[in-house]
Amino acid sequence: MTTIAVIGAGPGLGAAVARRFGREGFDVALVSRSQERANALAADLAGAGVTARGFAADVRDPKALAAALDTAHTELGPIEVLQYSPVPQREFMLPVLETTHIDLVGPIEFSVYGPVAAVQQVLPGMRALGRGTVLFVNGGSAVLPHPDRAGTSIAFAAESAYGHLLHDVLAGEGIHVAQLIIPGAIIPGHHRKDPVVLADTLWDMHRTRHGFRHFADDLDS
Repeated sequence: MTTIAVIGAGPGLGAAVARRFGREGFDVALVSRSQERANALAADLAGAGVTARGFAADVRDPKALAAALDTAHTELGPIEVLQYSPVPQREFMLPVLETTHIDLVGPIEFSVYGPVAAVQQVLPGMRALGRGTVLFVNGGSAVLPHPDRAGTSIAFAAESAYGHLLHDVLAGEGIHVAQLIIPGAIIPGHHRKDPVVLADTLWDMHRTRHGFRHFADDLDS
């Protein structure tokens, strides 16, 4: 049995992904800033027959994130799938002319240091398995930078570049790296951006292992 680690797990997309992969036999490590919230989500999933445990870590603290993933590996087993999908903080989204170098510290910690720390932690286990999947989930500003959301636009672009590099260099080892772009908000009931629909999309990305960048919806929607 192997594990999916969902970083930034919450009641929307994270829970839907946990249920989708859990249905396929994966155990689930739910990583959130709040241990209480992660535990509550794990308990809810257990009621649906999914083996899940919660782990607390702030993605802006690389050591804490790595420690949470190490504990998840110990308690649940090898992490075959890593999903990096925390929701950016509002203060990251300032207009570009109001954004100073200090304002970029948070977004870079969130969207660059966090993903790098997470991937470096799980990569040895994936190599030992001989397979693995890394899924990055980003907003539309990763592709079309927005002048009123400078922090996320800049940091998402860096995260995208990192993911694309991983996609290219790890493919030969049986490790697939892909990115899902979700333009705008996740919308319950939407035919393409409902959490359950998005979870199916992410499962298909893991299963089909085709290409790096995928779009949940049109960028101008």
